[in-house]
Amino acid sequence: MNRVLLIGTFETKREELGYLASALRKHGLDVMLLDVSLANNGVIWSGAEKLAQMAAKAEAAAAHITEHSAECSVAIGVGGGTGGEIVLAAIKGLPSTYPKILITTLAFDPRPALADSSITIIPTLCDIEGLNTQLRQVFENAAAAVAGLTRADRVEGTGRLNIAITTLGATGRAGSEIARGLGDAGYETTVFHANGYGGAAFTRFVAEGHASGVIDMNVHELGRIRLAGAHVDMPGRFTAASHLPRVVLPGALNFIGLGAVDTISPEHLRRPYYRHTNQFTHIKLTASEMADQAQAWADKLNQSTAPCHAIVPMGGFSHEDRDGGAIHDPELRDIAADILEQNAANYTVTRLPHHINTPETAQAAVAALRAIMP
Repeated sequence: MNRVLLIGTFETKREELGYLASALRKHGLDVMLLDVSLANNGVIWSGAEKLAQMAAKAEAAAAHITEHSAECSVAIGVGGGTGGEIVLAAIKGLPSTYPKILITTLAFDPRPALADSSITIIPTLCDIEGLNTQLRQVFENAAAAVAGLTRADRVEGTGRLNIAITTLGATGRAGSEIARGLGDAGYETTVFHANGYGGAAFTRFVAEGHASGVIDMNVHELGRIRLAGAHVDMPGRFTAASHLPRVVLPGALNFIGLGAVDTISPEHLRRPYYRHTNQFTHIKLTASEMADQAQAWADKLNQSTAPCHAIVPMGGFSHEDRDGGAIHDPELRDIAADILEQNAANYTVTRLPHHINTPETAQAAVAALRAIMP
């Protein structure tokens, strides 16, 4: 299929969108146009009125895009601040593997919109205000990329049951061992980085029906939601898989993931911590924070409608939660295990003497999931 859908605010970017449409046609592509202009006719809206108009335009555009998506092989939008937000909102509902591109000035942080949508961003570097050499080259590059996307092969499924896994660097060895073990058992695995953005993608993957089972091995996002406030909207993160056979582990539940060390409050820095990278610092939880986290998690697990089994590795929940590690604390593990056991109604619990990153823990997780899979 060589038809593409081009989306933008033609009221303010007609010349620029026209150039991109011509560049696409030079590659033999048929271009379907969709105008998402607000068309305020010179009226200056209040902030609330403008936001309402943007939401309405994006909703209408999303319905149009969904209706015509089967006729096109790629959706490509152009926009700055207002137009870019409208385009993002309009195309993010397309299937996760549907090719979606936004050419933008990056006048906003796109990560929340991108977390579960697989939209490709092409920065213009300059503003989209009249054609110039820089912008023409960006459009030519984008047109060539879109032409290539229209020829992309469609990847067929393997026919194997797919297991969704969550992990992080702090539990990376466990994630690799679990994926390897499931692969050896004949499953396909899809692994998600549980940092807030990966969790949103995991939630959508499960909600779209791609997973047959789950090993939610890293639940660090519980702290990012409840303690750090560093997350994207993902209300179904710990409940979307409630209907699937599921094994869960308290991976990275023992620390808060904060930013660069020089951005962290003195209060937090008085606790045990370590610098995971230049951009991320891991701060050990207090006993009361762990109790709160574990209780909240148990409440989520009790919404399970399919078999759910929690494995608690008492040797440590993350790579620095070990003998000699920067945030080693057996008391926190006991608090988590006790609360999970005391509240278990629609799930079961097993304590293991091993660290989460040992082969023994990975083998136990794989065996537990295989035991409850249909």
